[in-house]
This record gives sequence, structure tokens and C-alpha cells, in this order.
Amino acid sequence: MKANAAILHQTGVSSPYAESKPLVIEEVDVDPPGPGEVLVKIAAAGLCHSDLSVIDGSRPRPLPMALGHEASGIIEDVGTGVTRFAPGDHVVMVFVPSCGVCGFCARGRPALCEPGAEANASGSLLSGNWRIHQHDQTINHHLGVSAFSSYATLSEHSVIKIDPKFDLSTAALFGCAVLTGVGAVVNTAHLPPGASAAVIGLGGVGLCALLGAQLAGARQILAIDLSDEKLAFARELGATHTVNAGEANAVEKIKDLTGGGVEYAFEMAGSVPALELAYSITARGGTTVTSGLPHPDRKLSIQAVSIVAEERTLKGSYIGTSVPSVDLPRYMSLYEQGELPVDRLLTHTLTLDEINLGFDRLASGQAIRQVIVL
Repeated sequence: MKANAAILHQTGVSSPYAESKPLVIEEVDVDPPGPGEVLVKIAAAGLCHSDLSVIDGSRPRPLPMALGHEASGIIEDVGTGVTRFAPGDHVVMVFVPSCGVCGFCARGRPALCEPGAEANASGSLLSGNWRIHQHDQTINHHLGVSAFSSYATLSEHSVIKIDPKFDLSTAALFGCAVLTGVGAVVNTAHLPPGASAAVIGLGGVGLCALLGAQLAGARQILAIDLSDEKLAFARELGATHTVNAGEANAVEKIKDLTGGGVEYAFEMAGSVPALELAYSITARGGTTVTSGLPHPDRKLSIQAVSIVAEERTLKGSYIGTSVPSVDLPRYMSLYEQGELPVDRLLTHTLTLDEINLGFDRLASGQAIRQVIVL
């Protein structure tokens, strides 16, 4: 199958990306699905900071790589042994394939699937195979998805079937932004009704965390970012207070607003300073949750004694500690009931040829969620 795909050959290319063009739209060969795999015609693919982190080198990945991991599409063909999907099914992609049999999957924690993590790190599918080629060269898969393409072959464990009536452009956001942001609140933190919460970093994932805190019944929701425009938008979405993290007295202001700190702080910016801020504004006995992915070389320094003396908790949250086959349909149902207005986060729609411009917008904070419509 011939497909047009956005290929990254080199990381760390200088911006603006609309000029340097780190992503090149090239024709590739997508192999038919092997055993346990499906071929998907991509309908829509979201631009996420995790993609940007590969482009700028913050998340080292094997190259060349076909990027894109937040997407929706329609099943075109299925490989042998696939019984849960059929051509014509509408699906959302999930960026951590879960084998279903490793220790973590067996304990109900598919986000930590060990074979899935190994495949994602190596650039292969869950089977250990590569299904994208260009002449004699193998192209690596991004998180088992590679959705910035007209077609993609994936493991059947990387897709979730959805209602065909659901808008596919909106559906794409559920595979990453919604699972990660809402899941961090309801699955990782188990935020109880009436608690106070802060969200640091108001990109697509952060704003989904804000919506999740509102859904969970938080009495106080602080939105924290460096962009006044994003802070204003957060107020429209339900934040009770907003603070610009660039203010000289930001920590003191937050503690004044919350009576000493929040019970739950969610770091969604993917930077160590943001995580340090999140920890510093968490109250005694409180929980700091991080879903950000800074460069692996970056280290966090905190006052070790505070963990014991103040009974503090610091938790990581990957893909929202989700069970995607359960959580994704649930979140979609809440969206249809008006409880999770995820469509309000969609600020731009693009063509595949506009992808580098889209990443300029993302890097500069000029967009919340952009979707390439294929």
C-alpha cells in the first residue's frame, strides 16, 4: 500500500519549522497487516507535544521515523487471527500497545506493558516487526502508530473500536490528550469531590486535566501557565483562579489563594521547573502528579524530608494510568452528555502539507490542539 507520510530524518533542527522542514512528506510503502495487525486509513491525527519532543530531540527515538500517535481512522484490512475488528470499523489509536499477558497487563495496568514499552523504544510494532519501508530502507514506527500518514499498519492492541457516528476529528483527541489528562485526575490521583487542584501547563493535555478536575467535582481549580491567552481560555473552561507562572511571587500568590497549597497538583508542561513549581504549591499531605516527559537527562531536586515529615506523595502518570478499552468509551460517552467538552480544545485543522507550520504554532504556544485531517 502506497501512503504519504511525515518522516523525521534528523532531530534538533532549528525553528521555525515551516522553513527548516524537519518533517518531510514522502511516499512510503505500508505493508499489509501481519498476524494480529490491522491496516487503518487515517482520518485525523492530532499534533501533540510528545511529537514535538521527538522533533527537538528531547525524546530520543530511532530514526528515520514516521511520526504521529494521536489519531482516529477506519479499518481497511485485518491480518490473520484478528477477530475483534473488521474492515469499516471506526477506531481510535492508543500509543501504548498492551500485550494482555505480561505481569503489568495481568494486574490491570496496561499503560506499563513491558513488551509494549520495548516495542515503542525500538520503533517497531508490538510483534517486533516494521511495516513501513521506503525503497530499501526501514522506517521506524512512532509509538506503534505513525499516524501522520494516509495509511498505517498497527497492532490490533493499538486500536479501540468506537461508534461510527462519532466525529473522527474530535475522536482523535481521546487517544492521547483525553486519556492522559483526564486519566491523571480520575485514575492516578483519584481526586475526590470537594478537593482543591492546580494544573500547571495548559496545552491540550493540561486542559483535559482541568476538565477532569471539574468532572471530579473539585471545589477549587487553579490554572497555571506562562500564557495569558491560555489562562483566559482556562477560565472559560471552568478554572476558578488563574496565575501566570512567570510572576515573581507566583508561589506565594498560589498559596494565598489556596490557604497554604492545593491538595492535588498536576504538572502537564513536561519541564522540570514546572514540576518543581507543582511540588512547591502542593499542601502538606497532598499529592503531586506529573504526566510531563522532560529530556531523560533532566533531574528533579526536592527536599527529601518533606515526603515523610509532610506525608507528601509524588506520582507519575503515563497515559493517565488508563485501561483504554474501558476508559476511552467512558470518556466519549461523557463528551456526548456534555460533561467533557473536548471539542473546545480543537483550535486548528490542517492538511498534511502544513504539519511543520503546525509544530511552529505548538512550540510557540499559539495553539491548544491541532488536527491534521486526512
